[in-house]
Amino acid sequence: MITFMELVKNIDKTKTNKDQVSDQQAEEAFKTILQWIGEDPSREGLLETPKRVVKAFKEYFKGYQQDPIHELKKTFGDVEGYDDMVIEKNITLESHCEHHMAPIIGVVHVAYIPKNKVVGLSKLARTVEVFSKRLQTQERLTMQIAKTLMEGLDAKGVAVTVDAAHQCMTMRGIKKERATTVTNYFLGLFKEDLSFQNRYLRLIAK
Repeated sequence: MITFMELVKNIDKTKTNKDQVSDQQAEEAFKTILQWIGEDPSREGLLETPKRVVKAFKEYFKGYQQDPIHELKKTFGDVEGYDDMVIEKNITLESHCEHHMAPIIGVVHVAYIPKNKVVGLSKLARTVEVFSKRLQTQERLTMQIAKTLMEGLDAKGVAVTVDAAHQCMTMRGIKKERATTVTNYFLGLFKEDLSFQNRYLRLIAK
């Protein structure tokens, strides 16, 4: 049976095998968009804009070139019997929705219960970063982070919470600027044992 991490790896391989679009082609596309909105891409203030946008997009969407599995390979086995949850709160989230390519801004809370190994705390944040730097829905993002941590750490349980504002709701459309969306995903002991789940939810709320 194929694991979630193997599925992610296969999808990433498929993406890298596709015909690559050059920076120059992308810049030409942004020039076309500038014309479409009524601007003149040849005026002084916009001459370098397509190049700057391409550079910015490389940063916004660098997750497509990153392997979330690789980030979790280095673990530590000296847990000395520690079997309670490890929580990392308030991990900054900066992503883009796949429907309007508008920013998603918020925080992610992550917890896992180790079995035989723990991981450096920065790796939890890096896992969030890899998946957030792709076009996303919040529901899928929450699930991807949780399943990757569960399999990558061989954990007893994983909990992930995302609390974010979607600019496609706050800046356009319904324009509810104070609206945020909260999603949770629980695996292992966090799903099976409500005492773990409830304690996790209390701790991230503090």
